[in-house]
Amino acid sequence: MLKSISELTEILNNQTTKRRLVLCAAADDHALEAVYKSYKENIIEPVLVGNKHDIKNMCDELGYAFGDDVEIIHEIEYKDMVKTAVSLIHDGKADFLMKGHISTAELMRGVLNKDWGLKKSRCISHIALFDLPAYHKPLALTDVAMNIAPDLDTKIAILKNAIEFLRKLGIEKPKVAALAAVEMVNEKMPATLDAALLTIMANRGQIRNCEIDGPLAFDNAISQESSSHKGIKGSVAGNADLLLVPDIEAGNVLYKAFVFFASAKVASIILGAKAPIVLTSRADSMETKLNSIRLAAASIEF
Repeated sequence: MLKSISELTEILNNQTTKRRLVLCAAADDHALEAVYKSYKENIIEPVLVGNKHDIKNMCDELGYAFGDDVEIIHEIEYKDMVKTAVSLIHDGKADFLMKGHISTAELMRGVLNKDWGLKKSRCISHIALFDLPAYHKPLALTDVAMNIAPDLDTKIAILKNAIEFLRKLGIEKPKVAALAAVEMVNEKMPATLDAALLTIMANRGQIRNCEIDGPLAFDNAISQESSSHKGIKGSVAGNADLLLVPDIEAGNVLYKAFVFFASAKVASIILGAKAPIVLTSRADSMETKLNSIRLAAASIEF
């Protein structure tokens, strides 16, 4: 079982083969730096898709000396970059995808293409994995980037993506906290209703391979002292592996609070496709970008 994000490097150092990463619209200094560092760590084999002249000029300016083994596929139009990059994964010629200098919407249109796209599950969702100094194990968070205001059916699909992924990391039966502002069901607060229904569904085996409890306020989910004070019992309270947020705003705020206030290490990827997708923000640190590449590569290895 993965015990910390730092273990990803050890896992990848022991891998039998390097994974092929496709960087779509590769003339992006931030993404290219992370890919180059991963390449120098000998954990990936990059394929760079985009304007060949722009990519080579950027590499020269930044001092990135990719070897002759690194393929650059020349495409000028963004739609052609997307089709080429996604098709490489679709055709089994590469292992995972990373976003470069292109909008998320344009890249995801390619991922969702019916003919050469990558959609596998009912929905595409985002998961972030954190090492938090104040928490006793890795903590996952979903969904902070893809689904804006998921309804109950979408939350079920998001959970299934996340549970399948966490089981790959060795967490056989993830403990899921369905978050809300309060721990009591309130008909005026839809998040509490969804959380209660998800809990019932898990108890009845309609959502498998996990334990769900909710609604739980954030403190109940991660603090046994807090949950004890409020008389909340069960295996999830104070010991969650996964936090399911009610909407993208709550998730985005929590993600950034972990990183900027709690000094968390983080890695994040997109789930629900036929291969992991690295979709970091330009505001993410270089360490986060590297960790996200490592997580995507290691998730294939597990």
